[in-house]
Amino acid sequence: MSRRKKIESAHISDQDSRLFRESIGEVRPLAPRSSGSQTRESPPAPHPAMFEADEAAVRDELLDSAIDPAAHEVGEELLYLREGHSPQLLKQLRRGRFSVEDEIDLHQMSERTARATLDGFLADCKRRGARCVRIVHGKGLRSGNAGPVLKRMTDRVLRRRDDVLAFASARPAQGGTGATVVLLRGSRRR
Repeated sequence: MSRRKKIESAHISDQDSRLFRESIGEVRPLAPRSSGSQTRESPPAPHPAMFEADEAAVRDELLDSAIDPAAHEVGEELLYLREGHSPQLLKQLRRGRFSVEDEIDLHQMSERTARATLDGFLADCKRRGARCVRIVHGKGLRSGNAGPVLKRMTDRVLRRRDDVLAFASARPAQGGTGATVVLLRGSRRR
């Protein structure tokens, strides 16, 4: 039953019907909607304003920095081979011939905290007999004029440890010059 017939069947008096039509005025029918059309416009695509602001801030900070970020990747590679060991060992380490058994990330740590964390990590690796580990220290891009603080600290600590046979900056896929792969002396088992 159509809507009009329902209204008429509700016993509306002619006077009420006339009064209703006078109060609403002239009416024109709406065009039929197609099934795929929308009644409202789509909201505008979101604009990543904060992301763009963050990117601009990093760019400005790097441009103002006294250190050239490009120089960190070239010529800043860490290499070390303990005296008395074959250069072939370092070559194999640099080529990724050893499986990394554990890793630690020192990002966002102060130098003092990072050093204590690194010492504890290496002691734990020695206790467990881990032979090859990765230390993520970053490239020092946000260290300002101080340069790569954690990278230099890592280099110093590793060179002084008797249980470190060799270390080298990681391959690009493993962090490049922002990480160091370390070959540890194996524990003697009885």
